[in-house]
Amino acid sequence: MYDTREVIILTETKSLYVVLSRSPTVLSRVIRTMTGDSYAHAALALDRNLEYMFSFGRRHVSNPFIGCFKRERLSETVHSTAHGLPGLVIELRVHPLQYGCAVGLIEKFLFDSDKYGYNYLGLLSCIRKYPRPHKRRFFCSEFVYYVLQRCGACDFQKPRGRVRPQDMLSLKGDVVFRGDLLDYARGREAAPSIFPPFAPAAAT
Repeated sequence: MYDTREVIILTETKSLYVVLSRSPTVLSRVIRTMTGDSYAHAALALDRNLEYMFSFGRRHVSNPFIGCFKRERLSETVHSTAHGLPGLVIELRVHPLQYGCAVGLIEKFLFDSDKYGYNYLGLLSCIRKYPRPHKRRFFCSEFVYYVLQRCGACDFQKPRGRVRPQDMLSLKGDVVFRGDLLDYARGREAAPSIFPPFAPAAAT
């Protein structure tokens, strides 16, 4: 005889959040000019408050040429210097096993973060529509798509190196916010977040 509580846990859906934005940085403006896209950056969050949001981006605010895998916070780094951060948040409902898969992949990126780097050549190739994937290098939307596809949450039928932030608009999810992401962050500061899915040291 099985435990009905386990059935409830396995049948309840969970949510992943894809965050798209366009910052005032030079790189963001160049990408938008070359592609005509509205958004130049993508990140993946594990909670609605975006407390656990991850992507590939610049390591330091003042240096756009050194990128890495990192936990992103809208209230810190390059985002805090902007007067506004236009963007949107897409809620993607997934099976608990898919959510667990995403957490597991992100944990791997976190614990092996020194082995991963920013895929600058891949980003340029993506803009020019000639994908150039690298086993341990990613740009922002390439990472988001890699996790979602590996977990069976989406499939754009294209190599990960050809996925731009704008492509995320075709996800079968709900846009739960559109506007200034800095306002979104301030508006949810007092709201309780999910129980941390990682050990504190790993997610710092």
